[in-house]
Amino acid sequence: MTGEPLTLALQAPIEAALARLRAGRGERCLSEWCFSNLYLFREVHAYRYLPGPWPAIAGRSYDGARHLMPLFEPAQAPAEVLHALVVAHGHLYPVARDQAEALAAGRFTATESRDDADYLYRAAAFADYAGRPLAAKRNQLRRFLAVHRPQALPYAPALEGAAREVLAGWMAHKGRACGEADEAACIEAFAQAGAFGLEGFVHFDGARPVGVVLGQMLAPGVCAIRFAKGRDGHPGLYPHMFRHFCRAFEPQFGRPLHWLNFEQDMGIAGFRRSKMSYRPAALLSKLRLAPAG
Repeated sequence: MTGEPLTLALQAPIEAALARLRAGRGERCLSEWCFSNLYLFREVHAYRYLPGPWPAIAGRSYDGARHLMPLFEPAQAPAEVLHALVVAHGHLYPVARDQAEALAAGRFTATESRDDADYLYRAAAFADYAGRPLAAKRNQLRRFLAVHRPQALPYAPALEGAAREVLAGWMAHKGRACGEADEAACIEAFAQAGAFGLEGFVHFDGARPVGVVLGQMLAPGVCAIRFAKGRDGHPGLYPHMFRHFCRAFEPQFGRPLHWLNFEQDMGIAGFRRSKMSYRPAALLSKLRLAPAG
């Protein structure tokens, strides 16, 4: 196996390269373009770092396909270099649409899967769930607040235990065994939140922790929701947590919030129904590029 395993020692060079990809793209930043996301899911995707003049991350997609994530703008690489990288690693992925359009016509064929697309929402839509399309969320929120008097605290190391308690409850409700779903990534994220730039809130119903949401800024005003977990038995908790996140983010963290990226649904029907129910403003395509011909 080529390349180096992802370690925390590689955070600085990889994050610097990804920051260059994110620069100027605003809400069109892909959710994968952060070191923390790659690191937390390094085992799932078998990620390896390939250093050099054209650095990249080799791995496998959720559907098992081999791919290479360029840590540079593909159009800037010499044609023979890019071709060799693709041949050696299956295909380039994820590639933003504007990156693909910057390549010379005819060099690559582009495909995309609905399962890979990021869900993009206007943060203002969560403020009150206004309008007919979000009436169900508004009603869920109203019923939740009629029964519960929730409180939220900004995530901090002292709340790691509370966040893990929520995660354990979520795992039990989903019938997941230890190590399944994204449990390992969640636990690492709770422990490394400060180092990874993860920000959010732990929600309580009385003294009992019932929910946690952690996000990460991709660009000014644009936040990827990395982890959102809630206990069973609290209908309307998620609409409440997302509304609170959008209302409290700027007062708490001192930065405006205009867009939320809920990442991809991986083709999981339950994820897709849930994410579509919040009425995304757009689905952000991620292309796979293979040599033409």
